[in-house]
Amino acid sequence: MEDFSLWVEKYRPKTFDEIKGQEKIVERVKAMVKKKNLNNLLLAGPAGCGKTTLILVAARELYGDAWRNNILETNASMERGINVIRQDIKNFARTRAVGDFPFKICILDEADALTKEAQQALRRTMETYSQTCRFCLIANFSSKIIEPIQSRCIVFRFKPLDKKAITELAKYIAKNENLKIDNAALDALYRISDGDARKVGNVLQSCAAISNKITEDLIYEVVSAAKPEEINEVLKLALKGNFVLARKKMLDTMLNHGLSGIDVIKQIQKEVWNLKISDEKKVLLIEKCGEAEFRMVEGSDEFIQLEALLASFVKIGLT
Repeated sequence: MEDFSLWVEKYRPKTFDEIKGQEKIVERVKAMVKKKNLNNLLLAGPAGCGKTTLILVAARELYGDAWRNNILETNASMERGINVIRQDIKNFARTRAVGDFPFKICILDEADALTKEAQQALRRTMETYSQTCRFCLIANFSSKIIEPIQSRCIVFRFKPLDKKAITELAKYIAKNENLKIDNAALDALYRISDGDARKVGNVLQSCAAISNKITEDLIYEVVSAAKPEEINEVLKLALKGNFVLARKKMLDTMLNHGLSGIDVIKQIQKEVWNLKISDEKKVLLIEKCGEAEFRMVEGSDEFIQLEALLASFVKIGLT
């Protein structure tokens, strides 16, 4: 029977040993689980680096087959008001765990989307039901969580997965799905993933629908991103003072790959660091990227801003 499951879920780790990266954090949570005593946790970091996976693995290890009955998963970006704290979460927290377990686990994903009033209500709920429930808050930005909640949690700060972890994950998926993937494709996968394991799974599944041979070209085609050398060529032309040719090359690249202005800015920002120019000029170029990105977000015309950015690159290159 053909398997139609999403690879993101199919290859989500089920045990601590399967989790890629975040070794120190995994080690500490594993020690808590071994003692069957989990603290309130705040897991903060970028998307796709293993935050939700870690707490679900911890729940499986703690409760065994009864793990689904003893956790409550809620997404605060969908239910961010005070009522979800007063009703759903409070009702879950006040009852005892199913089976011979001292506490249940309440998982609040996207907790940084909770309103300040909801966070204040959550703080009180965490205190009142500490004997029957542990809370795990998952957030992209810990700074958006009020200090009284942070002080009641052990804070773990996750980082994007490094190249080794991304490569191991890609090779593992490729082996299980009978895909052929070369080193150039692995490098491309790492560059476009930005350390996001979910993106790796999604990109590989999209590529596999086209061919079982995963190449660098196929990856960039699927994600609609320009190759680094294409952006690099645009920047080199601009720095040499050839504004017209740089502008044409940039527009061609955008049209060929269907890129937005923000996409181009992000790729330019990455490639600036690979240019063979002085660090002082790199800093100036990054500053110009930031200004252009801000204006685009505020609603300025992206083509005019990109042209202005290239013009500033020309001026810096000629100094």
